[in-house]
Amino acid sequence: MTTTLAGKVALVTGGSRGLGAAIAKRLARDGATVALTYTSSPQKADEVVRDIEAAGGKALAIRADSADVEAVKHAVAETVNTLGRLDILVNNAGVAVVTPIDQFSIEEFDRLVAINVKGVFVATQEAIRHMGEGGRIIMIGSVNSDLISPFAGLSVYALTKGAIASFTRGLARDLGSRGITVNNIQPGPIDTDMNPADGDLAAVMTRVTALGRYGQGDEVAGMVSYLASPEAAFVTGANLKIDGGFTA
Repeated sequence: MTTTLAGKVALVTGGSRGLGAAIAKRLARDGATVALTYTSSPQKADEVVRDIEAAGGKALAIRADSADVEAVKHAVAETVNTLGRLDILVNNAGVAVVTPIDQFSIEEFDRLVAINVKGVFVATQEAIRHMGEGGRIIMIGSVNSDLISPFAGLSVYALTKGAIASFTRGLARDLGSRGITVNNIQPGPIDTDMNPADGDLAAVMTRVTALGRYGQGDEVAGMVSYLASPEAAFVTGANLKIDGGFTA
């Protein structure tokens, strides 16, 4: 463990597996106490907590569906009430649906917007009530807000991630006078359950990526940790790609 984030408390939404788990573990490794939310995988969430504690850190798992406004509010409140404060919010929870636009149901649309946009808004609004100078809001967006992957069906997902990119810029202005930074990390192809490096899309995605490979969760987590650190105090309103040259 390092002490870069010692004394800080972080909340990572959707932190029970994949990219969220990697982020939670990295923040804990760098000294933060970490709360993480999960929806349907309590065993996975408990495993992340155990891994953090085994490495000498402290963590808390909170059940909260990011589509549920009251659950998101409760997660922020429980983080503050249990851990004493909140310094870093990582809006990682998100879903993707790949469906042709003329077949996209209203129910699918509503769920994507509820989690990828409204859930981010609610978590951020609640979190900043507890943040002071040096607070950090970190979004996990997508390169698809700028350049769509080379296949159809991602237009609504791109819509939601485009909203996050714009929200980031606006929030940076809103919160700058309070010393709170807001940044958006836009991953390209990352090896996760949602888009595995050996999955059906891997051959196409790898071929159009400059480095010729998928990224790893730990690589994205490293950028999150940097943005959460004192070294990034002058970085705000940025949409930062980590995509192996997917958009080059």
